[in-house]
Amino acid sequence: MLGTWAARRYALHRRLLDEPGERRSHAVATPRGGGIAIVASLLTALALLALGYPGQRILLLVAGGGTLLVAAIGWIDDHRPLSPWLRLIVHAVAAAMLAAAVLQSGGDALMAATGFAAALVLVNVWNFMDGIDGLAASQAAIAALGYALLAHLDGAGGAVVWLASSLAVACLGFLPFNFPRARIFLGDVGSGAIGYGLACLCVLAMAGGGDEPGRWPLLVLPLSAFLVDATLTLGSRMLRGEPWWRAHVQHAYQRWSRRIGRHPPVTYAYATWSACSVLAMLAARRLDTAFIIVVAVAWCLAGGWIWMTLQDGARRTSLKEEEQR
Repeated sequence: MLGTWAARRYALHRRLLDEPGERRSHAVATPRGGGIAIVASLLTALALLALGYPGQRILLLVAGGGTLLVAAIGWIDDHRPLSPWLRLIVHAVAAAMLAAAVLQSGGDALMAATGFAAALVLVNVWNFMDGIDGLAASQAAIAALGYALLAHLDGAGGAVVWLASSLAVACLGFLPFNFPRARIFLGDVGSGAIGYGLACLCVLAMAGGGDEPGRWPLLVLPLSAFLVDATLTLGSRMLRGEPWWRAHVQHAYQRWSRRIGRHPPVTYAYATWSACSVLAMLAARRLDTAFIIVVAVAWCLAGGWIWMTLQDGARRTSLKEEEQR
């Protein structure tokens, strides 16, 4: 919280402002880069945990290095916009670092590939979905708390519980400055680092948190709101031949918030879905692998149906507005 306050003063002094526009969901110029406080908190936690848990030291130190790399390219981009392809290359390097750490720690090739994919996907998904007040930070806090509860109930404890709790509390410290009315945004420095931190949690849960290999689909559930919205929206843009890497307002949460003219109800709705996703994850943790996969697929299909409903409602509203004009 103190770090966010300092980051806001710095952003105002340096004129690091996100200006409103057609491809933005806010109406006034707002400072960005507040996520640097979450990065500092997360790096501190990783350093302390590396000292306290020697058995997972390699993974934790590499997680810190990858977080720093992703945050650094985001911090630079917040000051001076960079090529999206350069940022993607840096994200891929950080993801490869995590995969290599998994192999070095005794994980197999499939776990390493999963870690690489999770890091690359979540870094960019959190960047894409950070578009309205309170959404990205609250979703990360709920997912991280869910992972902490899962590890605790399984008796895994250790680094997973502490790292997940640290990420969740850091996001909660940022939220008073970002919700219900944003006085500062995460910026690329914060959204990317949060996505990478969540990927590291998934890897730790699989590699060292006592999680059984067949239960990895459970870890998707707390992330489902963002994964479904980002995947279906970007897929639709690709099918239409649109440049998917450019800023837009076509995500379900963006169209919904524009239609009602407010951000908080949308953020609350996404939070409710994710809280229910955490409960589903905890309830299904004792099921066989086949049933876990069924639960995860069914949950994501339900999310896809909601996504289509929201998009259809936005299109109907847009058509009515055009007819009235």
